Amino acid sequence: MKAIRAAYVIVEAEGPTVVGAVGVSPDESPFVELRDAVVLVDGDRIAGVAAGAAGDALAANAAEVIDLGESVLMPGLIDLEGLVDIDHLLLDSWWSPEHEMRLDWSEEFARNPQAVLTDTERSTLRRYGLVQLLLHGITSAMPISTEVHGAWAETHDDMLDTAHTASELGIRVFLGPSYRSGVHVTRADGTHVIHWDEQKGRAAFADAARFLDSVDELADPLITGVLVPCRVETVTDEVLAATAKLSAERDVLVRVHATQGLSSEIDILRAERDATPLGLLERVGLLNERLILAHGVYLDVHPDVHGEDRGDLAALAAAGVSIVHCPVTNARYAFWLEKLSQYLEAGVTIALGSDSFPPDLIRAIDTGVQLSKAQHNDLGMGLLAEYVEAATLGGARALGRPDLGRIGVGRTADLVAFSLADFRMGAIDDPLRTLTLSGTGRDANFSMVGGRVVMRDGTLPGVDLGALRAEGQRIFEKLRAGYVQRDALGDKANLGELFPPLFPRGN
Repeated sequence: MKAIRAAYVIVEAEGPTVVGAVGVSPDESPFVELRDAVVLVDGDRIAGVAAGAAGDALAANAAEVIDLGESVLMPGLIDLEGLVDIDHLLLDSWWSPEHEMRLDWSEEFARNPQAVLTDTERSTLRRYGLVQLLLHGITSAMPISTEVHGAWAETHDDMLDTAHTASELGIRVFLGPSYRSGVHVTRADGTHVIHWDEQKGRAAFADAARFLDSVDELADPLITGVLVPCRVETVTDEVLAATAKLSAERDVLVRVHATQGLSSEIDILRAERDATPLGLLERVGLLNERLILAHGVYLDVHPDVHGEDRGDLAALAAAGVSIVHCPVTNARYAFWLEKLSQYLEAGVTIALGSDSFPPDLIRAIDTGVQLSKAQHNDLGMGLLAEYVEAATLGGARALGRPDLGRIGVGRTADLVAFSLADFRMGAIDDPLRTLTLSGTGRDANFSMVGGRVVMRDGTLPGVDLGALRAEGQRIFEKLRAGYVQRDALGDKANLGELFPPLFPRGN
């Protein structure tokens, strides 16, 4: 057995875990804070939680005591848009409007797409992403990566390699290859359309179905197969309906990107398929408790849609659909959830996603709180507790995993700790407020997944970060050059035209 001791421990507000609690009562919050507390882990489960003298007694029975000092130990963070890209948002969140279309594929490229990276480079890229997630305190992730650099869709073999890497590193993943029937393209005249290849869409879906079988064969508790259709406007009704059917037959989750774009999604669906995003999802059989909706921004309550509640939130809540809220992406791309409080009051399950680099949910929590306060013009809104719960309990509910997202006796031992010892953290009153206001995910110094220590003293055993960083930089340069080769409107020899520096570079 292992005993993990920390100055501050955030535990679920039930039964014996409330011994020595400080602050809120269990009636007011799902969590309570213990000080100078110990979490006892036996195998992959939490066997005990206590503070003070009771904590000392727990530690006395352990084979190993891990003392984290002035850290806050909390449930492992769950990222349901866990980025395993290296360039997303770094290259595409600052563009001028005329540059936006140039980051699509050209129509010419879409007719004969080619992968930018080799199989080995794709494997390295995903390892880089999973390592980043762990280093930022993520213990469970539903990875996401862009298809823009691939030949069409993610493959079975790509995901199987990712599964092996995740198992080696020790991160819990909910994994499936993303598939699509069409791709957004920019034509040579500057117009924007979707280029369709339904045969490739069917083949990619078949690959995703086969991956579920491969996950079953792995029988690895860290790897769960899910279905991940791409942006809903790029997947045919046929493939979406097949996704719904397979999800029901195999009882697997589906994550789909919808209600994240106006002209790029809502207008297209209205014109080409006579449907709203939610209407389409209901029509194909996906609007149910197995659906995880990425972003969920452009619903009827949003001012750019109707600006009033016409039933979308109630429909989502009644169906049991979960939403992955990505505050940093919302802020950087300027498409804000309207407003988190409305979703929570309607009973919609909210999880969090990073969906950006760095994959930092502490930064996402802080950004979400700030955006909520600004939207409401009220310091009493955008409560920090709501976002912390979304990053833990919300993710667990979306995954259908009540054993995750909390520290309590009998729960799975997925834990993360953030150091508060740095002088730059300042004074500590409430540890999570201090972490959110003064820290980032980079302050993660310990994590455990299923009872296995995967990060200690801020490092991952067996991972050569220097070598991985250097290879990541090389791959990034190759990915950046790939954008220029697909650009329908620019000079394909001029990388600087598409990605100019912030300030002119001198000689």
